[in-house]
Amino acid sequence: MTIGFIGLGNMAKAMIGGILQKGIATPLEIIGSARTWETLDAVGTEFGIRVTSENGEVAETADILFLAVKPIFFPEVIGQIKERVRPKTLVVSIAAGRDLAYLKKAFGRPELKLIRCMPNTPALVLAGCTGVCAAENVSEEELAEVLEILRSFGTASVVPERLMDVVVGISGSSPAYVFLFLEAMADEAVAEGMPRAQAYEFVAQAVFGSAKLMLETGKHPGELKDMVCSPGGTTIQAVKVLEERGFRGVVMDAVEACIETSKSLA
Repeated sequence: MTIGFIGLGNMAKAMIGGILQKGIATPLEIIGSARTWETLDAVGTEFGIRVTSENGEVAETADILFLAVKPIFFPEVIGQIKERVRPKTLVVSIAAGRDLAYLKKAFGRPELKLIRCMPNTPALVLAGCTGVCAAENVSEEELAEVLEILRSFGTASVVPERLMDVVVGISGSSPAYVFLFLEAMADEAVAEGMPRAQAYEFVAQAVFGSAKLMLETGKHPGELKDMVCSPGGTTIQAVKVLEERGFRGVVMDAVEACIETSKSLA
């Protein structure tokens, strides 16, 4: 099996790293293309995969083909490869806002097997979260092949396509919200005299541990919050300020704005 990547940016590199680390494919079973020789040389050297400047070569070679370019480049890239993709190739898009209907129309080939997914940047440390949906002509076995790849760098779950924009809002884009929250907490620690590097370590570990606790216990986040809020203690006072300033509402509004923007890209 040959896995192809058109586009070799951060997300593609994260995926390639996971594939190789989990032994799903060898370096020689992966081929990728990029716009610049600088990128091709760097990725080829880092992972030992085959690289080329020709998108069409990747399209002709791959059994599973990942479109890992920004949505704005889809018309150009699909125009270059649509006649060169083999009929049985699984074509997987990782772009926000480009739905299956768009992909079907852009390729103009009803026989092609199309899958859409939305990973996120924690894939870079093999802790990604990916939403996946597939066209009706993709078999369960074929979808399982792609899920195995996506799970090599984190978790992956199948969702109805109508929820893919929600995946963008709460997973694809949400690391940025978390980083903003981390930075704000660390800034206050620095204002109180803590060295910045130490502040980052404390806040990052606290958020990591909190997420791990929720995932491993299966407890409702409200229950876990109450476990920290002792009567008359420090935590409930911080929670009170967050509630007074509309913390939950602001977060919900931000996620809604992200989802609506994703919908508008289709």
